[in-house]
Amino acid sequence: MNYWLIKSEPSAYSWEQFKKDKKTAWTGVRNYAARNNLRAMQKGDLCLFYHSNEGLCIVGIAEVVKTAYQDPTTAEDAWVCVDVKPYKQLKNPPTLAQLKADPLLKDMQFVRIGRLSVSVVKKEEFDKVCLLGGL
Repeated sequence: MNYWLIKSEPSAYSWEQFKKDKKTAWTGVRNYAARNNLRAMQKGDLCLFYHSNEGLCIVGIAEVVKTAYQDPTTAEDAWVCVDVKPYKQLKNPPTLAQLKADPLLKDMQFVRIGRLSVSVVKKEEFDKVCLLGGL
């Protein structure tokens, strides 16, 4: 199993809306590094769900339920999406400030390359975020 972090602005697509929808296609990624991460995702992989711009915290965990396919929001073949569903909500969402202050998390790909909308998370980083989040 692999671990990832996906980012969304709550005003565009929030964790609450995600829970109501029960599943969504993670579309609109237009960065090559993030796209490559989408292509690497496998069914059953877990993704930390981060609220960017507002909140600045990891609010939950999503599960990949369908691997990469053509992003329906563009006709360009270069871009893909995956389907994800809510897996678990964090009781105490860890903030970006907490992640940056933690010696184990300060070097997360997401923390180092903040503009990346889909990033790789190491297992020990995932486990630490879950611990901080109250799971």
